[in-house]
Amino acid sequence: MNKTPVSAEKNGLLTLRRPDDFHLHLRDGEILKAVLPFTTKQFARAVVMPNLNPPVTTVAAMEAYREIILAAVPQGHDFTPLMTLYLCDDTLPEVIRVGHQKGILTAVKWYPAGATTHAEYGVTSVSRIRGCLDILQALGIPLLIHGESTRPDVDIFDRERVFIEDTVMELRCNYPQLKIVLEHITTQDAVRYIQEQEDGLTAATITPQHLLFNRNVLFNGGIRPHYYCLPVLKREYHRQSLLKAATSGDRRFFAGTDSAPHPRTAKLAACGCAGIFNAPSALECYATAFEAAGALPHLQAFVSEYGARFYGLPLNTGTVTLARQPLILPEPLVVTEHVQIDPFPGEVSLNWRLVGNE
Repeated sequence: MNKTPVSAEKNGLLTLRRPDDFHLHLRDGEILKAVLPFTTKQFARAVVMPNLNPPVTTVAAMEAYREIILAAVPQGHDFTPLMTLYLCDDTLPEVIRVGHQKGILTAVKWYPAGATTHAEYGVTSVSRIRGCLDILQALGIPLLIHGESTRPDVDIFDRERVFIEDTVMELRCNYPQLKIVLEHITTQDAVRYIQEQEDGLTAATITPQHLLFNRNVLFNGGIRPHYYCLPVLKREYHRQSLLKAATSGDRRFFAGTDSAPHPRTAKLAACGCAGIFNAPSALECYATAFEAAGALPHLQAFVSEYGARFYGLPLNTGTVTLARQPLILPEPLVVTEHVQIDPFPGEVSLNWRLVGNE
């Protein structure tokens, strides 16, 4: 484990190797075109989630989605989308093999059926996907897991712990060489599970919101739907465990924003959607959290190095620079006349602002 400090503030500026986002939702259509520039100005690469409607379940769909994303990258921005396949009960191992051979497939995403947005096509049982797990293990392709139990008897705040106990532990025993990423972890239980794995094949992404906030913010003076995401924010001791893990210099934990834009009308509704649009301030949020923990020297490794190394990718050569200045978040993003998206974190002030990239 490398705990050597790798970045430092100088004269109010923090220059980092250009980072990667290992968990990103871009959606499609006009929303994709509107939200993508917020990511490409900060991140060199992003693992793009496949939960569109319909989901990305074929090689052709991955190729088409990648071309749509590349066509929307602003001029002058250097950005590479890393494509994923949506795992279903009926996914054929051959689809994974072909995607790997073509170089289009970076990872495969496992959504438990019904666990989150557009997860209704997800996996209902491990027994239905064993052929796919075999080929993922054989080819060294990461399996990205939304780790929440969907059993109706499980409390929503316990879903992550129960999924690890019921599913992930057995999965790791049966597939000891499978590369696994537990996505957007939220609990001390998940942190401890990752820390217990010494195989170099098990890792986790952590979001800005789960480093900055606990579940109290959801109910601060009323219901706060813009802080609602899945997995939901947890108790303060869970947040502290996540922050300690992220800032510890442990290469098994790295950045994945889970930026998930929804129109305001879908968030502010009787049955509002889960998802936080943090792309406009993702890097600034991470910097603010790391500074609060006294761990700015470890920020670069978390956002720019550990994830790339886990995925077997070369480190980026460019840089980004943050200035110690308050960040003023943009106004709601106007996508169309009837579609607006509110940026995270709303009323909360951040201590850093992106001022340049090279």
